[in-house]
Amino acid sequence: MHEPFPKDLATGSYDLVVLHILSQGPAYVYGIIRRISERTNHLVRWREGTAYRVLHDLERRGLVRSEWQGPREGQPRRYYHLTARGRRELQQRRRQWREFRRTLDKLLE
Repeated sequence: MHEPFPKDLATGSYDLVVLHILSQGPAYVYGIIRRISERTNHLVRWREGTAYRVLHDLERRGLVRSEWQGPREGQPRRYYHLTARGRRELQQRRRQWREFRRTLDKLLE
């Protein structure tokens, strides 16, 4: 079994991860955390506070917006949506990530 990635290795990718997830459709915090865990076979594990911190920062920068949506029964959830500016940022971050990965791979060969 693999060990979870160290926090310092993953921290720089938090914005990219959330922007990517939201590019696939609106999501609420627990849904985002669950997707991250499932898609990484539980190697990347976020706490609720981490997700809220990232989302609030992205929202402050105009990259995501949020709205409360209530189910017919139960508590309303705050759903986060990618903005047009967020989509542009995601494209730029993806390019940067690919270049960084190629550069690091060359360095570690």
